[in-house]
Amino acid sequence: MHEQETCVAVRDVLSRVGDKWSVLVVSMLRDRPLRFSELRRTIEGISQRMLTLTLRGLERDGLVARTVTPTVPPRVDYALTDLGRTLLDPVLALAAWADGHRGEIARARERFDRKDPGKQD
Repeated sequence: MHEQETCVAVRDVLSRVGDKWSVLVVSMLRDRPLRFSELRRTIEGISQRMLTLTLRGLERDGLVARTVTPTVPPRVDYALTDLGRTLLDPVLALAAWADGHRGEIARARERFDRKDPGKQD
């Protein structure tokens, strides 16, 4: 594959799996399938619409499977696929890294903001 094509492919995949909501959904589904309402309660700050869009995108990419059980009302569960499970190690490693370095990052941000308080990208 040509280098430019590789960059486009990587960017395309990272745009899905690299956003904060996808990372949280994947990590929440690591132990067992969950219902939409369970995910919504567990993931602080996510709106119903954003959770719906995130789950649809993850399903479209083959990372999450949606199972509807014909009950009244219908039960809908979301679970990681085999491909989605391969994403767990990198996602959990990134989460552990962020947690382990959050103090250093906060201090670096404070130093930066003190040095140049008016300039933001």
